[in-house]
Amino acid sequence: MTERRPIQMADDMSVAPGPAQPPLQMINPRQPIAAQVYERLRRAITTLSMMPSEALSEKELSLQLGVSRTPVREALIRLADEGLIDIFPQRGSFVAPIRLRDVEEAQFIRESLEVAVARRLSAGCSRQFLTEIKSNLYDQEKAVNAEALEVFLDLDEAFHRSFCEEAGLSKSWRVIQAVKLQMDRVRYLSLPDLSHLRVLLAQHRAIVDAVEAGDADRAGAAMAAHLKEVLRTAQKLSEQRRDLLER
Repeated sequence: MTERRPIQMADDMSVAPGPAQPPLQMINPRQPIAAQVYERLRRAITTLSMMPSEALSEKELSLQLGVSRTPVREALIRLADEGLIDIFPQRGSFVAPIRLRDVEEAQFIRESLEVAVARRLSAGCSRQFLTEIKSNLYDQEKAVNAEALEVFLDLDEAFHRSFCEEAGLSKSWRVIQAVKLQMDRVRYLSLPDLSHLRVLLAQHRAIVDAVEAGDADRAGAAMAAHLKEVLRTAQKLSEQRRDLLER
């Protein structure tokens, strides 16, 4: 098995998180510029700091980030290829709406991979992995109880990443990261609903219980049910927020 990064835990979740950070932070000139511009814009879009249909100006973004317009233009083209930005000739660039068809396709790819990962780990995983993943679950519960919503999503990300890494399938996780961007926007849109987070936590526990029991069928079914949750959430949100989601 390939080496895993430790699952990162929050140091203090006694209170809910404070005000959101500004959408964009200045670029560190000592690190690669283009990669930083892309990551900052992608995170601002996936976390809804930049909302669907919001107009994007190369000039304004370059001023906010403290860079020239060239890396901003390159990042916008890359994000357009990923379906996060719409570029219209003579009109400009806009944050793309959350398209349900893209969410559905991303969910299909993710389920195909992660169900296989869960089944593989049911055939054998390390004691260290089980210890770390249970600690992650404990911190997820603390985050929900403290209404530390973004902390929960960070722990959720670590939860799923650790499964792939324990299975020796780190490249699979990179594929998942590339396709799940629209799913991430749905997750952030659902953040105010604490009952939804409790459902996700219960599903995480069911997956871990099945893996620890060595029950591949139950582990795969639990993972599949968990990853289908985003489809139910997206459908519900599409009825409530038609300004943000597109069928």
